[in-house]
Amino acid sequence: MSKSIDKITSTAVPVHLENVDTDQIIPARFLKATTRDGFGDNLFRDWRYNSDGTPKKDFVLNNPIYSGKILVAGKNFGCGSSREHAAWAIKDAGFDVVVSSFFADIFSNNALNNFLLPVTVSEEFLQKLFTAIEKDPKTIIAVDLAAQTITLGGRSETFGINNYKKTCLLNGYDDIDYLLSIRSDIEEFERSH
Repeated sequence: MSKSIDKITSTAVPVHLENVDTDQIIPARFLKATTRDGFGDNLFRDWRYNSDGTPKKDFVLNNPIYSGKILVAGKNFGCGSSREHAAWAIKDAGFDVVVSSFFADIFSNNALNNFLLPVTVSEEFLQKLFTAIEKDPKTIIAVDLAAQTITLGGRSETFGINNYKKTCLLNGYDDIDYLLSIRSDIEEFERSH
């Protein structure tokens, strides 16, 4: 799994639904695994597959015209229970970025901790993304974490991110990696105090 994120330029998959909760992202019956592998196969499981395991033809992830490293989702994405597995499933399915006009706080934090970048845009920009992708599935979206911008055609918006998490994502650091990266500063502080 690639950890660092800087610039992602990709096509996108539109999930044009609001209030998508973590149980819809990854149903509870799939939470028994203790490693992060394989969750992508069950991303949006109940929307994606029939009870006999055959793909539902009308669900966007089963439509081969849509692909990419960016998932564009409706408002209030990741609501519901605190389920880190939701971020695992999205990342394991090959996405590096999720775009919405609003994320549940716990989902957003879980995403950042798992090297999945949640990008919050205005409702107007989100609708422009949906319109462009649905009109042309080859539409390219550019996300620049260092500049904190998302660009569609000639139009860009900025997005917010915690500076610490930004540093971690740009460098591929988890919390321990970050502490190790400033080890000499910590040791110097200890010596001087």
